[in-house]
Amino acid sequence: MPKTLFEKIWENHVVLQEAESPAVIYIDLHLVHEVTSPQAFNGLREKGLWVKRPDRTIATMDHSTPTIGLSLDLVDEMSARQIQHFEGNCRDFGIKLFDLSSDKRGIVHVVGPEQGFTQPGMTIVCGDSHTSTHGAFGALAFGIGTSEVEHVLATQCLLQDKPKTCRVEFRGVPPSGATAKDMILALISEIGIGGGTGYVIEFTGAAVRNLDMEARMTLCNMTIEAGARAGLIAPDEVTFSYLKNKPHSPKGELWERALETWRNLPTDPRAAYEKDVSIDISNLDPMITFGTNPGMGIPITGLVPKPEDEPTSQGRESLQKALSYMGLEPGESLAGQTVDVVFIGSCTNGRISDLRMAASILKNRRIAEGVRLIVVPGSEVVRAQAEAEGIDQIVRKAGGEWRFAGCSMCIAMNGDQLMPGQYAISTSNRNFEGRQGKGGRTFLASPLSAAAAAVTGRITDPRIFIR
Repeated sequence: MPKTLFEKIWENHVVLQEAESPAVIYIDLHLVHEVTSPQAFNGLREKGLWVKRPDRTIATMDHSTPTIGLSLDLVDEMSARQIQHFEGNCRDFGIKLFDLSSDKRGIVHVVGPEQGFTQPGMTIVCGDSHTSTHGAFGALAFGIGTSEVEHVLATQCLLQDKPKTCRVEFRGVPPSGATAKDMILALISEIGIGGGTGYVIEFTGAAVRNLDMEARMTLCNMTIEAGARAGLIAPDEVTFSYLKNKPHSPKGELWERALETWRNLPTDPRAAYEKDVSIDISNLDPMITFGTNPGMGIPITGLVPKPEDEPTSQGRESLQKALSYMGLEPGESLAGQTVDVVFIGSCTNGRISDLRMAASILKNRRIAEGVRLIVVPGSEVVRAQAEAEGIDQIVRKAGGEWRFAGCSMCIAMNGDQLMPGQYAISTSNRNFEGRQGKGGRTFLASPLSAAAAAVTGRITDPRIFIR
């Protein structure tokens, strides 16, 4: 019987399946960071348990870490305690940790792939909702809660209900200026923040196959924003080329054996999905959000929707509330809206290709007066590579701030946050009320659109800077 990519991975990892009960599935890779793990480690100690497979657990610091420097004196007391406690937990339980002094440290969903820990066919979990990023490699990857973190640490297994399958096909060739970030924002604006609930989404189509791995990670990263359990892209030669010679990828004969397995993972011809979505991106404009969830997105040249055009009373009320928070008027153009802060970074768009995109617009230009630009690489590896290419100097000469790796303003940590009433254009993944600072108002967009706004001081179609 033909099987989908998801079904193959799921069946390969079921340890026990009793009738009308969640399955017990084996977890190949457990990623942990300092924010969602303390209670889990405390739980192990209270129960007298050990970490079942420390060799399958990788730890890095990202959420509470400072980005203006690497001293704990630069963070608040709670963040400092989290970091110190995390160091002790990893030391006590024999877990590999990329600490503040490591040149391989960074955001967990950047570190996993670039170090080769993330591989096709795996099950991967982390106490972080954007674990879906790793699905770009053909891995079943999803976020879990703190109690589940403890469960995986103790057993290397997890109880899970089997999700349904959804295929999203992106058709056509995206025009210049349209990126993977615009593709995923277009999808979420079409199906809504609940459109993927209960499903694992597999992204297909020529437009997806033509994306490089970093763009694919952006696509899968925001799958969770559509309510999906995970996102998947079938591994192919692009995947294998990215993984070859990564520090923790298989080597020699093990590499050849891995390739043989990985090449059998893609969905079989005639395999059935329980839901299908098709989107033509041939005329895709750069996208931007206007409201307070990632589904409230429009083309950057579009107009803010009117509540009276919503078909339901709940939709009208939700839209009106969002516009009131954002200080926007129905029917107005977003283009030209002033911005106070531009944030380029996060697990969505903090990789080297994202920084190169931003630099292509910032080069030989200055940011607008009154605008604050913060550029935060996704990892120390990315930072070193960007500095070798001179991207840090482009940012600094433009008037921007160049930082150390971390989550930073994506979650408003350690002073990297908006002030009440400020507008930001951000390459991160969420625009909820207060997400980037209490009272802060966020427009989500691509690195191209963010850099364009930094230069003009206003929401700007980046295509005016692209030859």
